[in-house]
Amino acid sequence: MGAPKVEGFSSALIPLPAENVDTDQIVPARYLKVVVKSGLADALFHDWRFDEDGTKKTPPFVLDDPRYAGRSILVAGDNFGTGSSREHAPWALDAFGIKAIVSTSFADIFKNNALKNGILPIVVDATLHAQLMDVARSGDASQASVDLASATLTTPSGAAVKFAIDPFAQKMLLAGLDELEFVRSKEADIAAHERAHPSTIDTKAHRAIQ
Repeated sequence: MGAPKVEGFSSALIPLPAENVDTDQIVPARYLKVVVKSGLADALFHDWRFDEDGTKKTPPFVLDDPRYAGRSILVAGDNFGTGSSREHAPWALDAFGIKAIVSTSFADIFKNNALKNGILPIVVDATLHAQLMDVARSGDASQASVDLASATLTTPSGAAVKFAIDPFAQKMLLAGLDELEFVRSKEADIAAHERAHPSTIDTKAHRAIQ
């Protein structure tokens, strides 16, 4: 199964101002035995969203607030995704429909896991982040747009802002490939290289035996 293909999308914003949100908060450890991504939507921020009896909290957590229903760009606090390496965190975000997270910084392991699962971690400066958070908190339905090919975030006000992304990850997402599929796509080139550069290891080993 290939990696998700990402090109461009638009959405209004969801506010999550909490800082240092760790992967155990994003998806609690008891859900790590789940092997199907589609079954993780309810696991996303489960302990922040649900009471012990399984009913949704009142007032609802922001993801369950009707004002933000159907939105796919999360504006999160600083250092999002800290903690243990947990690929279930981006799995749960993807299952819920989150396509991009905007923050002032991300934990490196989470950022890499997110990119491998088709979720864009977009870093912006503190000033722009505060502006976007204000828009999100207001419930404004104005949309932001993301264009991966140009690595550009267009804000609800219309400002176009470039964001940094690893070039290889960008290439994989635009093509809808994971690392294994990328290697397989180069099989002809690899075979040609091997024909042009035959290994001498076996020959040397054979001489040593003789």
